[in-house]
Amino acid sequence: MKNLLDFFIKHSTWFVFTFYAIVSLLMLFQSNPYQQSVYLSSANAVSATVYNAVASVTSYLNLRDINEDLQERNALLEMEVTNLRNQIYDLKLQLEDSAIVSNGEQQFDFILAHVISNSISQANNYITINRGSAEGIEPEMGVVDQNGVVGMVNVVGKHSARIISLLNPNMRLSCKLKNSEYFGSLVWDGKSPEYAILQELPKHVLYHKGDTIVTSGYSSVFPEGIIVGIVKDNENGLNENFISLKVKLTTNFSQLSTVRALRNTMREELDKLEAGSQPEGKEDTK
Repeated sequence: MKNLLDFFIKHSTWFVFTFYAIVSLLMLFQSNPYQQSVYLSSANAVSATVYNAVASVTSYLNLRDINEDLQERNALLEMEVTNLRNQIYDLKLQLEDSAIVSNGEQQFDFILAHVISNSISQANNYITINRGSAEGIEPEMGVVDQNGVVGMVNVVGKHSARIISLLNPNMRLSCKLKNSEYFGSLVWDGKSPEYAILQELPKHVLYHKGDTIVTSGYSSVFPEGIIVGIVKDNENGLNENFISLKVKLTTNFSQLSTVRALRNTMREELDKLEAGSQPEGKEDTK
């Protein structure tokens, strides 16, 4: 206590000076409109600077939530376009055959997920996401991001799932040239993560560099028309009846972040129909 009193006594001159300075400034700003306006302007400028700094930090921290919201909105729009395309196709069929009726139901919806593990340099590449059976993820769901096809769900846990990446030779994707009915199988050749090979296209198919490659829709995994890549060049094949095309993938596998698992609401019905159409003694090679 004695040391505290000694401190105040020793610096009493400064305390008295500070007290009178504060009182003087208060009297100055309260009694003179000009000085008061200068003080308010300066205070507002300082406050604005502080508020801007706080807003910048808050905005940065909210970027992930904003990005996820944008991804979800974008996915909804893409699914609407895909389902509208299917409905238009059904309507065209109705014009050709009045017995065909479209119920107009949405065939595909999606589950948003974040990538928590990803490989692109292995012989067989896989991706892990932070969604599992508890969130509705099931095996053989197609997976896409905002740029194109990513892969297909392979193994499902309660709150995580493993995806066979498109950069995996075990993943074969039915694709076609956009605005064409000629299709083939897209497979990764184990080289660059930027390219894959579209095989088994008929020899007479006309194509140009820069043509778009999309999913064919000939499975219950992916709807028709999801972009996969762009034709880069012709790839010399061994079969004289077919050609192979080198395709630059639109998905950037080195920067995967948010993906969407596609859920086909008609999958169970389609699987039953396909199983019923298989001859006895033969397996379904989907």
